Amino acid sequence: MPVLEPTPQNGQKKLLLIMGAIFGIMVVIGVIASIAAP
Repeated sequence: MPVLEPTPQNGQKKLLLIMGAIFGIMVVIGVIASIAAP
């Protein structure tokens, strides 16, 4: 499972989508935590 593929057309898009989903979930958790904390 190479990190950088020679042809990163589909794999890089899928990796970017996964990273974006993880970042979005972390942002949502942070917002919920900041609302529930006070």
